[in-house]
Parts: sequence; C-alpha cells; structure tokens
Amino acid sequence: MNPGSDRTDRAADALFASALAAGESRPAARAVLGLPVEEQTLVAVLRRAVPAAFLEEVAATRPWSERPRVLAAVVASPRSPRSLGLRLVGSLSWREQADVAATMRLSAAVRARAESLLRDGMPDLRLGDRMTLARLATPALLASLLADAEPRVLEAALDNPRLREEDLVRALRRDDVPRALVEVAAASRRWREAYAVRLALVLQPKTPLPLALLQISSLVPGDLRRVAGEAALRPLLRAAATRVLEAGSAGNSLRLNDILTVPKRRT
Repeated sequence: MNPGSDRTDRAADALFASALAAGESRPAARAVLGLPVEEQTLVAVLRRAVPAAFLEEVAATRPWSERPRVLAAVVASPRSPRSLGLRLVGSLSWREQADVAATMRLSAAVRARAESLLRDGMPDLRLGDRMTLARLATPALLASLLADAEPRVLEAALDNPRLREEDLVRALRRDDVPRALVEVAAASRRWREAYAVRLALVLQPKTPLPLALLQISSLVPGDLRRVAGEAALRPLLRAAATRVLEAGSAGNSLRLNDILTVPKRRT
C-alpha cells in the first residue's frame, strides 16, 4: 500500500466525519474548514455526500473559493444545491465545465449552463483544446463543433461516442456546412457506411462531385428519384442518379466507372 495514499485516505475520513458532524450549520462547517487541510484531501471529501452547508462554506472560504479544482468538486458533489452549481460553474475552466456538462446526475440546469458557457467560449479556445473538447463533448455541444472549419476538430467530433447519426445528418444538411465536414464525414470509418449519411452527402450541393458520385450506386430507388429531381444539385449528379435508376429497373448494375463517365448529353 502506498503510505501517502493511505495517509490521504485517513485524513479524508476524518474530515468527512467532521463535515457530517457539522450538519447543516454554516458556523460549524466554517470551523471545520478552519483546520489545516490539504487540497487533495478536501477534493476527495467533496466527492462524498457532505452536507450542503459544508459545500456552501467551501465555496465562500479562502483559499478554496479561489481554487478552480476545488470549486469543480463542489459543483460535482452529490449534494451540491442547484443554486450553488449555477453560481460556481462560470468560475471553472473549460475542461471542468465539459466534465460538468457530461455528468448526468447533476441538475439539468447546471449542465445546460456549462454547455452554454462552453459554446460561447469555443471561438477563444486553441486548436488543441477544441480537439480535446470535440472528443468528450455532449450532443448539445457537438452541434456547434460540427460547424468548425478545422478538419482535425471535425475528425475528433466524428469519433465522439456521443455523436448521434441524426445530429451528423442535420449538420450535413445545413446550408452553411463547412466543406471540411463533408470531406471528413465521407472519409470517416465510423460514418461512411451509414446510409443516412451517404444520402445527406449526395443531397448536399457543397459535396465535391466525385464524392457525391461515389455514393450514388448505394441509394435505393426512392432516393435516386429524389436526387434526380433535385434542381439544386449538379446536372451530372442528377443524370447519374437517373442512369443508376434506369439500370436497376432493367435488372442491370453499373460499375463505378460507368457512373463516373455519364455522358454530358444526358444532362
């Protein structure tokens, strides 16, 4: 056993017992916090179900009221009042706000506040920070991250296990979709075989023609007719959809090269 870890555990047990004994008395909680305590020990105690009065005093007592790590532990504490969480979440770092947003046992209002702050602060984040956020963001934040113009941020977002197919499809359908998202989605191992994503790529006028043509042969007849009749799409793409549809009706199949060389006179 690690002697240092064992010592911290004993100190945390003692502090937790004192916090429980103080109950909901703010003066008693203040007296407990007046005793010498290490930050690591306090953070460990805040992970437990300490009284709300103790949490309030931690947030109001220096030096703890100036330590983002401690304040983050207060917000995430099992008995943290919603009002306290709402008051403190703006003092946290973006990474701590992301953790709050993803902690489902916390108040929905606190999580929504964390997401709002993160969304507002995204333009000021460095590239590496946006990439990290994209990997762990909640669905509400991913919608904003999918509008990023940086391919590395988009790649991270597409690998996020919280990203839902319907959210990606919605992003691909936007008039202002970044071309980078179109290209990253088409190349993604996770998403390139998803039918709804393939269809969204074909129907997105910003999709480069070669990428759109590559999806055509995988579409069902109803969607091929939709593509063929979509005036906003390139004539060559619409003609390719018609050709694949006609070939399917005749019981034939077209090779990829046949689709890519649709005669211009068919447009």
